[in-house]
Amino acid sequence: MFKVDKNKCIACEQCIKDCPVSVISLKEEKADINNAGCIKCGHCIAICPVEAVSSDDYDMNEVITYNKEDFSVDPENLLNFIKFRRSVRRFKDKEVEKEKIMKIIDAGRYTQTSTNSQDVSYIIVSEKLNELRDLAYESLNKKGKAILENLTPQTEHLKRYANMWLHSYNEYKKDPVNNDKLFFNAPLAIFVTSPTPINGGLASSNMELMTDALGLGTFFSGFLLAALQDNKEILDLLGIDDSKKIISCLVIGYPDVKYQRTAPRKDATINWI
Repeated sequence: MFKVDKNKCIACEQCIKDCPVSVISLKEEKADINNAGCIKCGHCIAICPVEAVSSDDYDMNEVITYNKEDFSVDPENLLNFIKFRRSVRRFKDKEVEKEKIMKIIDAGRYTQTSTNSQDVSYIIVSEKLNELRDLAYESLNKKGKAILENLTPQTEHLKRYANMWLHSYNEYKKDPVNNDKLFFNAPLAIFVTSPTPINGGLASSNMELMTDALGLGTFFSGFLLAALQDNKEILDLLGIDDSKKIISCLVIGYPDVKYQRTAPRKDATINWI
């Protein structure tokens, strides 16, 4: 429940003006929140100049007061940071600390969600990564064979991937350490799940930025998403049920590569109206 400390409230109406669902009003010259219609977005907590609003739905100890030094990001540095990021597929034999993993999760947790649904969840795979790796290779091998055995004009474009999966499987079986082209020997994978794709996608993007900021490397694995599709063994291993939709998979580790500059990109396609 969101509540207002009437002794602190100065009736400035900032919370009333900023509430996205208009459930705050003045009663007896003090702000009053109608919790029945509240979506618990926390705008009222964030905007109150006298810290009069609180909630027992969340941990109020996580609320941080704004100061320019800790909260500002130079726009040119941010743009360069985004330009410099690379998908990393060369990793050191080094575990990722739990503290860093939790910062990555927090980057997703604090990402905006539609109607403040906060419907994004995370599956962190480290201890069972070898088991997941074996299951994923087996799955892609089967999918690749099925594609090649049932080629049609509609599936011809998948032939390239099918051959790639079969080749990767055979090479992996010969040398699982040196020929791992799914995880590239990274020590960690995080699956992002949500019933709302845009929420999961936005969280994934922020998580990638945090991963880079922590000195780690990552890439989004489309092949892992293909491997787990309709694969009960993998879905059971990850604890996925019908209420969850896997949006992305970040394979994460310490990069064993150092880039020297940004990579070029096509000009943006823009329609000014």
